[in-house]
Amino acid sequence: MKGLILKDFLLIKGNARTILIFLLVFGLIALEGNDFLYFVPAFISMMMFMTTFSYDEYNKWDAYAISLPVKKQELVLSKYIGSILLLVVALLGTFLIAFFVGLVNQDFDIQKALSLLLGCGASILLLQAFMYPLLIKFGVEKGRIGLFVGIFLLSFLAGFLMKNISLTIPENLTHFLQLYLPWILLILVFLVTLISYQISKRIYAKKEF
Repeated sequence: MKGLILKDFLLIKGNARTILIFLLVFGLIALEGNDFLYFVPAFISMMMFMTTFSYDEYNKWDAYAISLPVKKQELVLSKYIGSILLLVVALLGTFLIAFFVGLVNQDFDIQKALSLLLGCGASILLLQAFMYPLLIKFGVEKGRIGLFVGIFLLSFLAGFLMKNISLTIPENLTHFLQLYLPWILLILVFLVTLISYQISKRIYAKKEF
């Protein structure tokens, strides 16, 4: 398992210089205090890990990997673990940048920073949970198309509901969400990721290489 995860990180390592340049530019832009920028490194980490699927597909890695003394479910699980580890690194890097920018601007709010990072991390994990079964089932190119179509449809549906449906949230429910939203998000992300992994595992087990 460790070897599989290390293999993916070595593939990503080739983009290390690009990542450092990006982080430098991101840090400079972040001086302007745009909260949306919290999302950027996490999103980039997801797109970078997607390149490991491209490398695997191009080099026919799966046909070779299934001949190794590893289980198919370990090949799938390594993708999930590797992407989560890379996301954690991206979130930690974002926090450090936000911290130093906050020191420069003398306006660092740790509670706000942690809330934004939690939301960004949860969003990326949910996107990955939706995307990975598609990548394993249809391949990188078709999987990406499915991802963008899914994001477009979800965005359209969310915008339509917000515009046409007005909901009055009870005050006690609002208070409950304010207290327990982080835990609700963690449980939701865990369950969705677990379901995604089970689906991906079954798809991969039936694939022929």
